[in-house]
Amino acid sequence: MTFALFLGILGVHLLAAISPGPSFVMSVRVSATQGFRAAAGFALGLGLGAAIWAGAALFGLALIFKLFPVVHTGLKIAGGLFLMWIALQLWLHAKEPIPDVSSASPTGLFGHVVRGLATQLANPKPAVFFGAVFVGLVPANSSALWMAALLAFILLDETLWYVFVAYAFSRERARAAYGRGKRWADRFFGAMIGALGARIAIS
Repeated sequence: MTFALFLGILGVHLLAAISPGPSFVMSVRVSATQGFRAAAGFALGLGLGAAIWAGAALFGLALIFKLFPVVHTGLKIAGGLFLMWIALQLWLHAKEPIPDVSSASPTGLFGHVVRGLATQLANPKPAVFFGAVFVGLVPANSSALWMAALLAFILLDETLWYVFVAYAFSRERARAAYGRGKRWADRFFGAMIGALGARIAIS
């Protein structure tokens, strides 16, 4: 693998990370409702999840799915149900006002990291990207050092993007705008994520 190809793969991944999906929706909501610290922990969880998907793709996840279709089916159902649970929580709590940031993070930083990780692992978007696009870009004869570097920088790529999202949407003006339309925004996001989860679970 050349350094230019390495940078190209990271660039493609960053574009994929930036494109909106369930992770972005949840990152925005955590940022606006619970503040930067909680959202930064959530961002780290998303980064860890992306690195896990990338590592799984590099080490033969597609082959496992092909040999054992029941594993693929089980992961799809579990991921779809988890997204539907997130959607239900958004809908049920849509009417609640934005909590005060100083008291909005009782879960603790580690809890937000775990929540971000679970959201990313249940998200079909990185699974599709890493299982199809990413694997196709990485040369088959890449050394272990190059692959380790890719995983490390994918973690960094994904985390830094969502830390930026956390910073942008935890600002007072963004929080105020979200607060004014929270009821309908949460219901819209909930319906979108729920529909995606249902589609994944039954497809």
